[in-house]
Amino acid sequence: MILTDKQILEEIEKGTILIEPFKRSSLGTNSYDVHLGRYLATYRNEVLDARHHNEIDVFEIPEEGFVLQPNTLYLGVTLEYTETHAHVPFLEGKSSVGRLGIDIHATAGKGDVGFCNTWTLEISVTQQVRVYYGMPIGQLIYFEVKGGIENYYNSKSNAKYNNRTTKPVESMMWRNEW
Repeated sequence: MILTDKQILEEIEKGTILIEPFKRSSLGTNSYDVHLGRYLATYRNEVLDARHHNEIDVFEIPEEGFVLQPNTLYLGVTLEYTETHAHVPFLEGKSSVGRLGIDIHATAGKGDVGFCNTWTLEISVTQQVRVYYGMPIGQLIYFEVKGGIENYYNSKSNAKYNNRTTKPVESMMWRNEW
């Protein structure tokens, strides 16, 4: 079951959901709008290697915005820091963003119970489009969990994305054992 606006507010009051900064105007009927953070990043190398650390170049979005280019993967970050201690958060693009030809995630739309951080976005575009710091970029949807939880994300010793950040984080696939 997806939480409604009233349920999201109740969970915030209980402390099971945290959104910083929280703006009441960003709360939808059954979602919360998140905004594009100050930073974007691109990979340094044209060919990425899943077994090796692929480094990124991080840059600040200028006041006049930044024009995203097709055929380039941009890593972005949400302005909002979130914590979700009793629900499964899903990040989806807003329809207004999709209608500009912007995809905000390639595959990583689901968070884990216990995820506490900003969200790194995997941004791609179908044509050139100018984006701005602070623009609405996506929406968080919260699903109820059935059953007890043994392994919260923020307490896993092998969790790769636990370090709080305001900047995009590159793939840590190279840390996986395989």
